[in-house]
Amino acid sequence: MAATVWTGRTRQAVTTLGTVTRASHSAVKSHYDAVIIGGGHNGLVAAAYLQKGGLKTVVLERRHVLGGAAVSEEIIPGFHFSRCSYLLSLLRPHIFRDLELKKHGLKLYMRDPHAFTPMLEEGVGGLPPRSLLLGSDLAMNQREIGKFSETDAKAYPEFITHLDKLAVAIHPLLDSPPVDIAGLTGGALRRRMAALRSALPLVQCGLKLGKNIPDFYEIVTAPIMKILNRWFESEPLKATLATDAVIGAMTSPNSPGSGYVLLHHVMGELEKEKGAWGYVEGGMGGVSKAIASSARSHGADIFTEQDVHQVLVGSDGSAKGVVLKDGTEIYSRVVLSNATPYVTFKTLTPQSALSPAFIKAVDQIDYTSPVTKINVAVDKLPNFLAAPTPDGKPGPHHQCSIHLNCESVEVLQTAYENCMEGRPSSRPMIEMTIPSVLDPTLAPPGSHVVLLFTQFTPYSLLGGRAWTDQDREAFADSVFSWIEQYAPGFKSSIVGKDVLTPPDLERIFGLTGGNIFHGAMSLDQLYLARPLPSLSDYRSPIKGLYLCGSGSHPGGGVMGSPGWNAALAAMADLKRG
Repeated sequence: MAATVWTGRTRQAVTTLGTVTRASHSAVKSHYDAVIIGGGHNGLVAAAYLQKGGLKTVVLERRHVLGGAAVSEEIIPGFHFSRCSYLLSLLRPHIFRDLELKKHGLKLYMRDPHAFTPMLEEGVGGLPPRSLLLGSDLAMNQREIGKFSETDAKAYPEFITHLDKLAVAIHPLLDSPPVDIAGLTGGALRRRMAALRSALPLVQCGLKLGKNIPDFYEIVTAPIMKILNRWFESEPLKATLATDAVIGAMTSPNSPGSGYVLLHHVMGELEKEKGAWGYVEGGMGGVSKAIASSARSHGADIFTEQDVHQVLVGSDGSAKGVVLKDGTEIYSRVVLSNATPYVTFKTLTPQSALSPAFIKAVDQIDYTSPVTKINVAVDKLPNFLAAPTPDGKPGPHHQCSIHLNCESVEVLQTAYENCMEGRPSSRPMIEMTIPSVLDPTLAPPGSHVVLLFTQFTPYSLLGGRAWTDQDREAFADSVFSWIEQYAPGFKSSIVGKDVLTPPDLERIFGLTGGNIFHGAMSLDQLYLARPLPSLSDYRSPIKGLYLCGSGSHPGGGVMGSPGWNAALAAMADLKRG
């Protein structure tokens, strides 16, 4: 079938999941208690809690669809894509319960097994190439790992137990703001006592870690390869685990701090299953739709195609509301920004209201991204040489995160080095997911949506050159050619595609630098320093203006927690007056 070409720069009419009926400005009231800039999942969570707390709240989303990065769009007729984010895990359990998201239509498809790494090699004795399949069945995992190393197969259960101990200990920190250092070190006794309570989650974390504190310190500071080399010897296993240490991050498995990114991706929970990742029915827009439905059930107003131009700052230096691009003014007691810190303070806030030193600090936040997301519609299921399914029916491996070009850590390291030279990786790291094997609502019968999360690609090409459509086509073709080697026939099955480089992710979704986390998840931008030391409590230098997006603690991927914490901060400040 001839392929229909869709790129990140192509304009198209799309059907979306989570769209709120477009409203005229007359439907948007002129006064609210709280205005949320941006209808991403964290902004919607903040709106739900603010409205539940008795504050009349409005969400103003720039695009035609709600969800920020968690959106579903029918980019190719009949095919519904999770266009940016594509898996769910780190939605906090208390938010899931509080907002009654199941009642509001959220349906999940759990994945087991969850990881598949086929080898690019010749089979021996007429057998297919080897592959590594990992899931919840420990005995199966050991058999799979044993294909490459019996020593690693024996070590794997202890490694997983060790990692779980470290990840579980962090949970108290995910659901709480960082310690109030200013309150602990100064102010009235009442504030000091309140600040002391803010330290309890950190104490709980320390108590849970116990004798594992040195191990925790090492994994968050070390290169992940220092950890993995100590535990394992087989390259396919180490490379598969290392992908979670670099996913979405402009870092290599040999870079200090890459261990934390791995921990960040195993600390999640879904349907009470620790570390699990799943698909959302209808795509990731289903999460946003459910959160929006919950917020609206409590009385929140939510509008799309309402582009905020600037935060209104009064003569007293406090936020008074927002003005839209067409000049419409909407007044409020507080404003919460779901945009990145850069967009919030460099675009939406009057520069005259911020100090030069603060603006300079904002300029230093790292938003580097290595990601190009490619959404592909295919008319048949990929058939992998390492796990043949000639009848076209999905095998257990099709529901997994499928890791391609992950035969060795050296392949990942080389891909990273290509990007640091200003070139897209010649052999990119590819994480493929095919959610339509579990969710029949995404594609026509017999067809599938294939989501490709690829690394490493620079924001600007060699010499500072901007990406062109030709560059996008060349990189996509390279990715498809690599997939073809693992699953012959893939290229001829392509019906259409959507190629989103870092600049495209920035332009379409408002992700500064194309960074999916709203800022790098490096040690200098975590906890007390996320996104800056002066902003770690969600409050900005402008009284009444708060950050509620992933640029705040605990960071990208921890769905709902920044919105929840920012809403609590705003409500506490209003109560104090």
